[in-house]
Amino acid sequence: MSYTALYRKFRPSTFADVKGQDHIVTTLRNQLRAGRVGHAYLFTGTRGTGKTTVAKIFAKTVNCENPSPEGPCGACRICRAIAAGASMNVLEIDAASNNGVDNIRSIVEEVSYSPAEGKYKVYIIDEVHMLSIGAFNALLKTLEEPPSYCIFILATTEAYKLPVTILSRCQRYDFKRISIETIVNRMKELTAAESVLVEDKALRYLARAADGSMRDALSLLDQCIAFCLGEALTYDKVLDVLGAVDTEVYSRLLRRVLDRDVVSCVELLEEIVMQGRELVQFVTEFTWYLRSLLLVQASDQLEDVIDLSADSLSRLKEEARLAQTDRVMRYIRIFSELSGQIRYASQKRILIEVALIKLCKPGMEVSQEALADRIREMEEKLENMVLTGRPPEPVRAAPGRASSPGGQEEAPASGRAAAPGQAVPQDLREIVAKWQSMIAGMGNPMKMYLKAAKLSLGKDNRLTVAVEDGPASDYFHRQPQNQERLEQALSAFAGKAVAVAIQAVESGREFEDDYVDLTRVIHMEIEEE
Repeated sequence: MSYTALYRKFRPSTFADVKGQDHIVTTLRNQLRAGRVGHAYLFTGTRGTGKTTVAKIFAKTVNCENPSPEGPCGACRICRAIAAGASMNVLEIDAASNNGVDNIRSIVEEVSYSPAEGKYKVYIIDEVHMLSIGAFNALLKTLEEPPSYCIFILATTEAYKLPVTILSRCQRYDFKRISIETIVNRMKELTAAESVLVEDKALRYLARAADGSMRDALSLLDQCIAFCLGEALTYDKVLDVLGAVDTEVYSRLLRRVLDRDVVSCVELLEEIVMQGRELVQFVTEFTWYLRSLLLVQASDQLEDVIDLSADSLSRLKEEARLAQTDRVMRYIRIFSELSGQIRYASQKRILIEVALIKLCKPGMEVSQEALADRIREMEEKLENMVLTGRPPEPVRAAPGRASSPGGQEEAPASGRAAAPGQAVPQDLREIVAKWQSMIAGMGNPMKMYLKAAKLSLGKDNRLTVAVEDGPASDYFHRQPQNQERLEQALSAFAGKAVAVAIQAVESGREFEDDYVDLTRVIHMEIEEE
């Protein structure tokens, strides 16, 4: 006996078996129960959501000898004949290949003959949007006033292509995309019935790849089961069969893009190509990963619409703190444009490489988002002293402060400022040199306050962090745990205990009046070397 595909073998035979379309099933059940059966229905929605299946169940139910609230009995003579495709009462027509006027005229002529058995003649016209204008016109009159024993069910994925005159004559039912949870639960039932061991993670990936289509999900599941026949179906095997990429790879790629490391991005793409992954799917899924990142940035309440594991979601939240929203929106725009170009391109890899270079080099574009990214890049360079400024001026004695006999300024009353000639320990030099990159991973508002802070050296070689008087100084002085968090982060970086003193600087007062700017001093020494 020949093998039957899963989506055909487990096609729903009653309304109770239909998943994810409760609003339609309930309405049709109530119509059948009340005897309010219409003469023309339009079933519209994306592929694989159950339009033809529900049409067949409905056709069986109206002709069944022993119908129930769940649908046809499936055991009577008429139900068996319809299921076998041998009934003259239910005619299924594919409008994609029978779209001419003559095909519709033959249907119109047959309508005049009453059913030989059963109550209704049901015409299911699939892909009805493919009919020609002449065919639609030939169908109009019959569709509006058919005989009492005749029902038309039109099914289409593109209802907007139907003439308004057809739409106005039908009861319209919109089939929704099926949720990932519903698809996963259905696949669990089928794999249990088929005695197939499968990981939940693998099923979730298949459900997400199906994009709301139950039929697509079952077809992909069928393909994967054939690949690992007799073995457990794992997440990694699903990725191998579909040529897909693990979410962790998208995270690595995003972090390299945020670092503007073109070489690393191209090397990672090389790995993906050598593994034989599907590049069109790679572009689509990376775009969806960026979309998830944008949703995380927008609100903490949108986690339910992001289908990621707990580990992936935690990683995504960390990346949301590293990337600005307008930057992510530029990435999405570039890859969305790429997804429209790459499907039929002969050099897919080159297009992806160009897109990755655009992500890393905002100077290649002139859009508003790219301009904002270029300004941000310049600010980061300035902050890291890549663009070197003038040498620091000699430290001046602040008004009201006495100078030492050697001409050096005495430390402020607090005793925390650095003397110009004081040696800076090596561990503090490393912290000062990499200050901006080190605080980039911290959360706000600490990151914002530390980004504008100035660094100096106080007594006992303690690092002095000078922040503006007001909210910034209150953040550390009134909440000592925030200073402890900063010291822990610096200690982890330096590999030894680092003590920090937080000093408040009055707004408008020159920092060099009271402190030596270690950032400028250390970068000047590096340049001299």
